[in-house]
Amino acid sequence: MKLIKLDAIDSTNEFLKGLSNEQEIDNFTVVTAENQTKGKGQMGSVWTSEASKNLTMSILVKDFIMDISQLFTLNIAVSVAVISVLESYKIPDLSIKWPNDIMSYNRKIGGILIENTIKSNGTIISIVGLGLNVNQINFENLPKASSLAVICNVNFNKEELLFSICDAIEKNVKLCRYNSTQLWSDYSNKLYKKGLPMPFSDQKNQNFMGIIQGVSSQGKLQVLLENDSVEEFDIKEIHMLY
Repeated sequence: MKLIKLDAIDSTNEFLKGLSNEQEIDNFTVVTAENQTKGKGQMGSVWTSEASKNLTMSILVKDFIMDISQLFTLNIAVSVAVISVLESYKIPDLSIKWPNDIMSYNRKIGGILIENTIKSNGTIISIVGLGLNVNQINFENLPKASSLAVICNVNFNKEELLFSICDAIEKNVKLCRYNSTQLWSDYSNKLYKKGLPMPFSDQKNQNFMGIIQGVSSQGKLQVLLENDSVEEFDIKEIHMLY
């Protein structure tokens, strides 16, 4: 694993993406930053993080996805890897809020953003971005956010977490080439609020009740509706109200 440490950058994803476009870099190259000024979340949202307190990183993954139908499997591998590491640190009540927010109790402690580029020769290069709230304790105006330090009332070694998470991601990505069944099962078992009646909102801001059943092979959320039908929703089509 090649590690590039930066003091400050607008986005580790953008930095690593630009670097990979300019030169050939090793698989599983990692970029970290103490301060990320324009971190990105899902659907163009902004990931805010207090400087030097949290883990902000991006990993280059190539030669993993052979066709576009496998894209969500990478989300599975990464999410489960992060959960497995946090479980080893005894972080309580962990779950994955679809598609890939890391939760402890009902608070978001981390988020994953994967950006894929299809090259002219058909190969797919993925930039895996992870923001993990580690030692930040002030979450003013962020009522749904928390951190490892807040939850466990102790400071954590960020570098130790970094290496553990990178090792787990690399292991899971390689495992997916042969058998991803167990990873899919682990992901499904860790789905936030799975099997519980929950309120949702659709693209038209209409609210409805549903029960999460699982996730399709294409990464769509499967929800049991009040009419007993199961519908699949893409990330832009549904929002959980919690």
